[in-house]
Amino acid sequence: MPLPKDFTWGAASAAYQIEGAWDEEGRGPSIWDVFAQQPGKIFENHNGNTACDHYHRWREDVALMRELGLKAYRLSIAWPRIQPDGTGAPNTKGLAFYDQLIDALLAAGITPWVTLYHWDLPQALQERGGFLNRDLVEWFGDYAAIMAGQLGDRVKHWITFNEPPVIMGLGHHEGKFAPGLKLPFADCLLGAHHLLMAHGRGVQALRAGCAGPVEIAIAHTSRERIPATAAPRDIEAARRDYFACTERTLANLAWWADPVVLGHYPADGLIVFEADLPCIEAADMQLIAQKTDFSAYNCYSGWPVRADAQGNPEKVPGAWGIGDPRGSLSWLAVAPDAAYWAARFQTERYGLPLVFTENGYCQTDFVQLDGRVRDPQRIDFMARYLRAIRRAVDEGVPVNGYFYWSIMDNFEWTEGYKDRFGLVHVDFQTQQRTPKDSFHWYRELIRSGGAGLH
Repeated sequence: MPLPKDFTWGAASAAYQIEGAWDEEGRGPSIWDVFAQQPGKIFENHNGNTACDHYHRWREDVALMRELGLKAYRLSIAWPRIQPDGTGAPNTKGLAFYDQLIDALLAAGITPWVTLYHWDLPQALQERGGFLNRDLVEWFGDYAAIMAGQLGDRVKHWITFNEPPVIMGLGHHEGKFAPGLKLPFADCLLGAHHLLMAHGRGVQALRAGCAGPVEIAIAHTSRERIPATAAPRDIEAARRDYFACTERTLANLAWWADPVVLGHYPADGLIVFEADLPCIEAADMQLIAQKTDFSAYNCYSGWPVRADAQGNPEKVPGAWGIGDPRGSLSWLAVAPDAAYWAARFQTERYGLPLVFTENGYCQTDFVQLDGRVRDPQRIDFMARYLRAIRRAVDEGVPVNGYFYWSIMDNFEWTEGYKDRFGLVHVDFQTQQRTPKDSFHWYRELIRSGGAGLH
């Protein structure tokens, strides 16, 4: 049985991971440019200087998207390509690049979904304090206003920030991602608060500057909790654990999502973080809670949770056993039911339709002797997760779309070019693009509207 006719079938990418042209035509350096140049930070010292060279090869890439039959493409804007120093007048050549790309997508019948921030803060702003500087709220608002004025006559779907817990957790607390800081938890909470306020200011700028109605969200991620059994007590335990904010970590979904939709931080988090909380004004919360139109969610994996004897949530011991299916990155355990429960739990809590803005599988694909790239595991992964999504839709859960991550192999952050998520194989020596078997499978699935999910 197919998914609804208006279901959005898409694929996604991010600017730093595919564009390259890191110092061309007025683009300034980002925190990832600086971080990736530091020896030992990235696998085999790879960097995004060239990546997929999408900046020069976008016409070829849009043609591949058209061949794939995509209904939508999620891309991100490189802030330092628009404002090399993070503030001030925009770089006209940077604006022209995205203008051409958006026009080409629309001409190909592909709806652009634009993410304003996918981790590549202008380095100049980092040197002025980055997310710890309250001025970031206005810097981001000004940037959003520029993009609304430039693209808002054609782009109707916007995402402000991608994965805040990665921005602040991996980037500012653990030091694993750019800018590579290991800040005290109080500083991270301050930066998190500024990030959410910047989201609110961005929403205001988009609504004010775009022509006509737009749909706006912020893209969250977490590790899903899957009820160990269908028993109501296990379902409730999984739900509680999914939204719990009881650990001193920045990976708590509710800490990021509750303020945006519900207008307040979760009560349990305020207790756990009390000693490290920044000053939170009522006006701050009003700004953060600007109306959003859907929940954007990046879903990859999860684990089973059950209720203990007292009804409290507990992770099932040994949930993932030796040899269980995983991607080439250790955190990517294959857990298709994660998509069903993420959609169900989030739509129940927040009352918004949900779009899966990322879901993907990584392995070490290569072009075989006959010129094909066979990736049956990726096809199986997609089929399993999409079946879980269809189950949710069949039960009345409002899931409106699915974006596979990623349209092509790219720079996988600290893993460099080792791990491949793409539907299109990229030879990073020659930039040759080769559609994989999963590309052809997904094309047929899109054509059938999902009817091919047996």
